[in-house]
Amino acid sequence: MRKLRYHIVDVFTNRAFGGNPLAVFTNGRGIPAELMQLIAKELNLSETTFVLPPDDPENDYRVRIFTPASELPMAGHPTVGTSFILAREHMIELGADEITIKLEEGVGTIPVTLKFKDGVPDIIWMQQPLPRFGPRFEDAGAIAEMLSIAPDAIETAWPLEVVSCGVPFLFVPLKDLESIRSIRFRLDVSERALRDFGVSEVFVFTKETELEGSSVHSRMFAPGLGVWEDPATGGASGPLGCYLVRHELFPVTQKS
Repeated sequence: MRKLRYHIVDVFTNRAFGGNPLAVFTNGRGIPAELMQLIAKELNLSETTFVLPPDDPENDYRVRIFTPASELPMAGHPTVGTSFILAREHMIELGADEITIKLEEGVGTIPVTLKFKDGVPDIIWMQQPLPRFGPRFEDAGAIAEMLSIAPDAIETAWPLEVVSCGVPFLFVPLKDLESIRSIRFRLDVSERALRDFGVSEVFVFTKETELEGSSVHSRMFAPGLGVWEDPATGGASGPLGCYLVRHELFPVTQKS
């Protein structure tokens, strides 16, 4: 049997064993998609990535992203974590204080910028596709039942709305931290309430926060992808920012 080398990296954290873990296979050549999926299921992390040569020579690499249950067209923490490993393994050209690489994903080319400090990545940020706003879910009572919270915990001043920057999520605003902490996600209700809606991934947030300097506190549930709850998610945080701007939850300063 072929031996495959991979890395485990924790993303969106400043300490080991925090944030969101990711497995990165830096040489995905010759691995069938079916085997990639089985490997991701066996590792049972939120996502596993496989690095391949790019289809377009103008780009740096092609990256395939798998949850334990399915392949994703794009995701945030896998893109950032994979870029970190590419830099650490010297698989991208280093030497400048800041570089931008181009990764091919299911949604197209994703630019990723890495800023270095003392020769190692210090800040990594990605560009996501422009948002697409989808349908609104009108039955707040069903969502409250799904989350095991009181119906009046949902902030009805803002819509329960689908937004996607590659992967669609249903965004659910709550009033306070107490409500978001008390969530007990009910898969049986989710399967019934969202069966005909077309989106089963649910992102819950509140403007009441724990940490100074934060704008929102959030949780994300994606049992349909094999991820009961994601510790941190860039693929949902991008469209979250678009939701917050569109519905004017925070003042926006336009730059000329």
